[in-house]
Amino acid sequence: MSPGVRPVVLQAGDLTLSALMAEPAGPPRATVVAVHGGGTGAGYFDGQAHPDVSLLTLGARLGYTVVALDRPGYGLSAAQAPSGRSLAEQAVAVRAALAHLSGRRETGAGVFLLAHSFGGKLALTYAAADTPSGPGRAGTTEAAPPPLLGLDISGLGRDYAVDPAGLARLHERRNWARNWGPLRFYPPRTFREASAVVAPVPARELADAAEWPGRFTVAAGRVRVPVRLTFAECERWWRHDGETVAGLTADFTSAPRVRVDRQPGAGHNISLGWQARAYHLRAFVFFEECLARRPAPRPSRATERTDL
Repeated sequence: MSPGVRPVVLQAGDLTLSALMAEPAGPPRATVVAVHGGGTGAGYFDGQAHPDVSLLTLGARLGYTVVALDRPGYGLSAAQAPSGRSLAEQAVAVRAALAHLSGRRETGAGVFLLAHSFGGKLALTYAAADTPSGPGRAGTTEAAPPPLLGLDISGLGRDYAVDPAGLARLHERRNWARNWGPLRFYPPRTFREASAVVAPVPARELADAAEWPGRFTVAAGRVRVPVRLTFAECERWWRHDGETVAGLTADFTSAPRVRVDRQPGAGHNISLGWQARAYHLRAFVFFEECLARRPAPRPSRATERTDL
């Protein structure tokens, strides 16, 4: 782990989720929850090949608490859910984990979800359920997580550029170029260090994959927070031509703002490459814009504890 990054554990209903956390020197402006893609883990957001790669250390320096979760079926929860969980079940687990976090740490104005690839599917599913009539609202006894402020998603589209059946062979050599793109996009130690980040893809994630194009449209229409989508220059898992991007952007019928950016000099795994810092800085600019458009945050009710 990078300096200032530490492991934490969050309770998520019947699951225990492992995570990495970095905190600012003072009260956080907000909390960024980073959600990894398929076949990786929380360490994706704390790349060790170069000091500029880590999202966690950058976010803490900019005044944010950053928490990179191991999604259900990864990290500590792999033994509890060896086949993983459906997207809807993962969203429920993340909601519980964030409620646990907010009861123990100051979270600032609320939560931003920064997600990659399959993690973007989870982020959209979570945001689609985060409505006034959603779970944990008035009339229930469920603890509420911090308010959701926005979504920043990379490496995810609506329409596949490949046969979804091929996702079962995510780590095979034939998909190397789809996952990474040109070698020159990455610091020299990347592929030695990345072995610690790679993980098996739980079976239930693969089952969800084929239904994603339709699920994207439904979820996108229910998202009520600002959204930023980023496609790498060498993104090869998803279609991102002009017509496709216009169509998927139009699916966000309830979001106040939707932005689509391109990241030059990057492959699918943007947050492990030379352009990671540029991408992460753009994400924090987006988060700052979201904060600037909100009323001043109310003081948190959380009691500071040190048991995370």
